[in-house]
Amino acid sequence: MSAPSPDATQLHHVLMDLGRHRSLRDPLGALCEDMQLTPPQAHTLMWLGEDGPLTMGVLARRAGITEKTITGVVDRLEASGLLERVRSEEDRRAVSARLTDKGRLVYAELHTHLREGLDQVLALLEPEDRCALFGVLQRLALKLKERATALYGVAKTGSDS
Repeated sequence: MSAPSPDATQLHHVLMDLGRHRSLRDPLGALCEDMQLTPPQAHTLMWLGEDGPLTMGVLARRAGITEKTITGVVDRLEASGLLERVRSEEDRRAVSARLTDKGRLVYAELHTHLREGLDQVLALLEPEDRCALFGVLQRLALKLKERATALYGVAKTGSDS
């Protein structure tokens, strides 16, 4: 295995420095505590609120956890009335999770809190720095999409690839 490049080392250090600030590491952290949600539960609600019903496998990959773990997360959210499981009409073996009305209300609160937190973080930057940040992140997202298309023949999003 080769040594990491200087750029990879520098990026690692910057990400570690940013990760030391809870507001950047997980802007939903304090709200999760208030709402008695674990970070995987909050992230699951956020993905379902953003993208609609998703299978357990997709949810697990997006949350960065195993399918066994996401099953427990979904069980607890379902018991709380925040989401429900739905079987596919085409393939009865396929199960997706979707938000309930109560879940959509919690998602809206999480979404609002996240946007407020991001506004606070972005306010630390000058307008030209925000523009540069957005440009870099948008180009990175495009490159990742192009790579997924080249590898899989179809564009995949998020951590699905």
